[in-house]
Amino acid sequence: MRKVVGIDGTFLKGQYRGVLLVAMAQDGNGQYYPLAWGIVDSENEDAWTWFLTQLKEVIGDTDELALISDRAPSIKKAISTVFEKAHHGACVWHVAQNIRNKFKCANIMGSYWSAVNAYRCEDFAGYMIEISNRYPRVAEYLENEVGFEKWSRCHYPGLRYNITTTNMVESLNSMLVNARDFPYVALLDVIQEKMSKWWNDRRIVAMAIITPLTLSRESELRPRFAQSNGRHSSQLNPVTYHVKGGELEGVVDIFNKTCTCKEFDIDKLPCVHAVAAAHHAPVSVYSLVSPYYTKEYYVLAYGETIYPFGSQSQWDVPNEVAVRIVLPREVKDKKRGRPKTSRFPSVGEFRKQKNRCGKCGAYGHYKKKCNSETGSTEGNPPTDVPV
Repeated sequence: MRKVVGIDGTFLKGQYRGVLLVAMAQDGNGQYYPLAWGIVDSENEDAWTWFLTQLKEVIGDTDELALISDRAPSIKKAISTVFEKAHHGACVWHVAQNIRNKFKCANIMGSYWSAVNAYRCEDFAGYMIEISNRYPRVAEYLENEVGFEKWSRCHYPGLRYNITTTNMVESLNSMLVNARDFPYVALLDVIQEKMSKWWNDRRIVAMAIITPLTLSRESELRPRFAQSNGRHSSQLNPVTYHVKGGELEGVVDIFNKTCTCKEFDIDKLPCVHAVAAAHHAPVSVYSLVSPYYTKEYYVLAYGETIYPFGSQSQWDVPNEVAVRIVLPREVKDKKRGRPKTSRFPSVGEFRKQKNRCGKCGAYGHYKKKCNSETGSTEGNPPTDVPV
């Protein structure tokens, strides 16, 4: 499992409210892999410190570990307190929304995303010049307030591979949108059932794979074999090759698994230059791939079975836990009116709006703009519109 962990929280809507904290990784096939769950009263420094302390006992703390989150002060402080060696990265999607909200400059976002995804610092510098020329305050914000090392792929001090957002956690929160109304124990039952199904289904898929790599990595690598055909490779020393052709040349070290294009270095999957060099060497292209993307690691990731909790009489509760007195969470008096059950959308976020015509009954337009003269029609499905 790649040592990149996204952390986030989502509010609960049951009687006692609270917040569900989640730590999530990705398996070698790019699928979500939950590592830890925790229920706390709110997202504050103490809650995050407790949660990350429990997480640290499971995953450890090394300089190879990357933690991705939004830029909430409570998370940043807790990470710096608990994880001394791991590197903290900002979710680039949240940074983008902050730029939209703070500077009102949506037309600069193309340059921002290009800078985010740039593998080489030379390319990154070019995109930052574009941003600086048009919006100097945005460039200053990204460099001084956020820090290049927090959001830029090429400046990140550790390894975050191609994982730049906490979308994996956000997607899981969406999956639990209904279960967040449940009491705590019922919510945990839903999580356990979902994870048990995931582990079993993915174990079956992993065992059936006939290629050396997972399905997604195989499909990503395969086109590079064809792209490498037009490249000319010349040997510089026993392990280094100069690959020409295409828009960008590359110098590949097949021993250290690096390339001057930096894709090989960061993603740990052979770039087109590395594929061409491997053919010249000759060595197997698959020998250059990170073991995290192999079928073997994919099978190991789901080797264990997740069993149900069982009835409370069957629980094996440690004595130090059993003797604790746990009181119900204090709940403030409810406000008048219908309680809020969904979060406010972030700036620039899109949600489906079901605008139904009062004349024809179709979705996607209003009565004033309806062209139908008779009866109800099936209409078009709702489309994504900004909120």
